[in-house]
Amino acid sequence: MIPAPKAHPPRLIESDLRPISLTPTLSKLLESFVGAWTLNKIQGKLGYNQYGAMKGRSTTHALIDITHHWNKAVDEGQSLRAVFIDFAKAFDHVDHNVLLEPFMDFNLPDTIIQWMCSFLRHRRQRVKISSVMSDWLQMDAGMQQGSYLGPLTFIMLIDKLQTSCMTHKFVDDTTLSEIVAKFATSRMQECCNDLVEQTREVRMIVNGRKTKKMIIGPILKDPPPDLLLNDTVVDRVSTFKLLGVHVSNDLKWTEHVRAVTSKASSRLHFLKQLKRAGCTEGDLMK
Repeated sequence: MIPAPKAHPPRLIESDLRPISLTPTLSKLLESFVGAWTLNKIQGKLGYNQYGAMKGRSTTHALIDITHHWNKAVDEGQSLRAVFIDFAKAFDHVDHNVLLEPFMDFNLPDTIIQWMCSFLRHRRQRVKISSVMSDWLQMDAGMQQGSYLGPLTFIMLIDKLQTSCMTHKFVDDTTLSEIVAKFATSRMQECCNDLVEQTREVRMIVNGRKTKKMIIGPILKDPPPDLLLNDTVVDRVSTFKLLGVHVSNDLKWTEHVRAVTSKASSRLHFLKQLKRAGCTEGDLMK
């Protein structure tokens, strides 16, 4: 396992590094076979609101569907309450015993279930940084990030997580949306309570500190009370980076355009510095 940075430069080991598993080529090949068989068996059985690790679906499809419902609600003069759920160490908290239950619920062949039991049993991992290796550690839980089966098995595990409000999922990124009429009362707290209860059944944890909420559309006459997740007040934000796109509570693209141009400007600056330092055109194009 190698620690891949999620932020540049990484400052905290706990939050700025992602553990990526490097498995043997033969293991990856076998995973792709089993994954393809599994996907063919469960295709059409998974919830329609799941856009991750599915054939013919991507972040683009998820974003189009989400923003379509949001814009439609605002155009009709309604308000919308969105909650961006964050699962604490989602892949690391996968319980192997609980993970096998969806395989049986989806009526997968015994061959695949037995293969998964063998795949998860007595797995060991160690951390590699440059040429330095840690000691081996046996895994009693968790699913490998960077593997073919990781996202596929995870979406099977959280397929049961359903609430009474509109839900969009992209692997472990879950967005709850509630359309609130002019004089209606928000029921988002009930939806979040249901979600927290369901996540406990699959041995996962919702991180209330990293979960964010947003109110979109006309200002409500009676703003809804604070939203609580695991006794933690959820912070309200005006912008949020959702599946790589910066969304704002006014549904305008100003913040996203600013972020993209800032990133492009930074890269152009470094390219200019490298060219002044004598880098060839071929090196700059790499």
